Amino acid sequence: MPGASSTVAPRRPRRGGGPTPYVLVAPAVVLLVLFLLVPIGYTVWLSLRASRVTGGGLGLRVEQFVGLENYVGVLTDDGYLQGVLRMLGYGAIVVPTMLGLALLFALLLDTPRIRFGAASRIGIFLPYAVPGVIASLLWGFLYLPNVSPIRDAVTAVGLPAPDFLAPGSVLFSVANIGVWGGVGFNMIVLYTALRGIPREMYDAARIDGASEVQIALRVKIPLIAPALVMTGVFSIIATLQVFSEPATLQPLTDAIPSSWVPLMTIYRDAFVNNDIHTAAAASVVLALGTLVVSLGVLSFLQKRAFGRGQ
Repeated sequence: MPGASSTVAPRRPRRGGGPTPYVLVAPAVVLLVLFLLVPIGYTVWLSLRASRVTGGGLGLRVEQFVGLENYVGVLTDDGYLQGVLRMLGYGAIVVPTMLGLALLFALLLDTPRIRFGAASRIGIFLPYAVPGVIASLLWGFLYLPNVSPIRDAVTAVGLPAPDFLAPGSVLFSVANIGVWGGVGFNMIVLYTALRGIPREMYDAARIDGASEVQIALRVKIPLIAPALVMTGVFSIIATLQVFSEPATLQPLTDAIPSSWVPLMTIYRDAFVNNDIHTAAAASVVLALGTLVVSLGVLSFLQKRAFGRGQ
């Protein structure tokens, strides 16, 4: 009608985005399936089978479904279980030492009027840039009795010569390589978290009379708790997957057998003994153990750091 205000119905927003979101997420899904889910499924399938010879000594070797037989063999293998205990001892040395040094260096680099801060950060981070095999070779030469400058320096001052590759000390020698290579990365993560804290909080603490040590303990460390949790979980996962350091040092000493840690046992079974089925079962056991330990540690650290579940 003339003079009447005409109203236009608002357009309803379209529900859904059509095929666009699915097209965008499809490459990630394809990569996840091909490079994670399919290998995991194939490994589980291999772990449930075994090679058997049929028809006597001259028979054919065929694969058969054996159920959980390989898992029972892995869980009752003394060498594998001793490797797990050795791996846990390695982690008990590496994780707290590495995270403690990383936190200490990050706090020192975050102090006011620090000198040569950039050079110090690069120097601490550089060992992380060295591949694990190369780092193990470098430290292996430092450990060898005939060429070790550390041994020569100790004997020069009249002290007994240490044997870094002896059965009683090789665990600490391997742990030293892990600490040396991992401190720099964790330091960078913690230092970045510290740099994200507003400087006004430090100024307020100083006005209240807090010293730099009190600021570090009561302000900085509680505020970077999420970064500490993340680095702690990642360090534990890396510890449960230790392989390159002991495997590289193995030819240098008789104190490191082929089953020194679980991954070395898996490598031996798969590529030396050609028993991929037992190796697959051991891999699944190690993966499940890593998942359980990681989730348990993450839950514990979250409750301690954030007060969840209380």
